[in-house]
Amino acid sequence: MSLSIREKDTVQEFLNRMRGQHNEVGSESLVRLMIVFPQSKSYFAHWKDLSKDSVNIRKHGIVIMDGVYDALAKIDNLNDGLLTLSEMHAFMLRIDPINFKLFIHCILVTLSMMFPEDFTPQVHLAVDKFLALVSLALQQKYR
Repeated sequence: MSLSIREKDTVQEFLNRMRGQHNEVGSESLVRLMIVFPQSKSYFAHWKDLSKDSVNIRKHGIVIMDGVYDALAKIDNLNDGLLTLSEMHAFMLRIDPINFKLFIHCILVTLSMMFPEDFTPQVHLAVDKFLALVSLALQQKYR
């Protein structure tokens, strides 16, 4: 699976347009993940407050979305570009890779809620495909 030139342009245009609110997207998506898929809370058991406005959630939301923008900058070579993140998630954090797919779903839902006019079916398809490729790149060290 790969992105067409049109899909790359669509992803870059949409994500750059929402850049000013990407921190909010990150924290909202992370809280949504923990509510809809409560098993994901186990990775954050050391945080006392798991609400949307908690300092830890907001900080980690920023880290996640910064990672998405880092991936956007490496869109033509995600496997090599995200190798360090893949190693960290596989060997240090030991994140179950199914959580990448679950989190992508939460990001897509959040984007559709926050940007209903801009999140057209074409944008949805391109962003979903891009995030799926990011997920595959993050899973490369699990294989």
